[in-house]
Amino acid sequence: MHFDPRVQRALKEAGLDADAVADASDRVAELVARDADRLREFFDGDDPYYSDMEMAHSAASRQGHASADVDLFTHGSDLRGYLSLDGWGVPVEGGR
Repeated sequence: MHFDPRVQRALKEAGLDADAVADASDRVAELVARDADRLREFFDGDDPYYSDMEMAHSAASRQGHASADVDLFTHGSDLRGYLSLDGWGVPVEGGR
């Protein structure tokens, strides 16, 4: 079950039985996995990538990156990992 106890209680109070809550939990996990796949596909191309990350030796407001790599994992409703742009990177949490 990927809902915390408060959410489970609220769903049951809204009329969902235990099976419906479990089905909803499974659906959340499926959607998170789909989002992770979409992020991986986006960064799988050969195109340059652009970011607004501040670089120490650049005055440009938008940085160009020749390569990108994303390493993601999912667990229930969690989508986490790391995005690397030419060696510079940021953590990914919640798909952002």
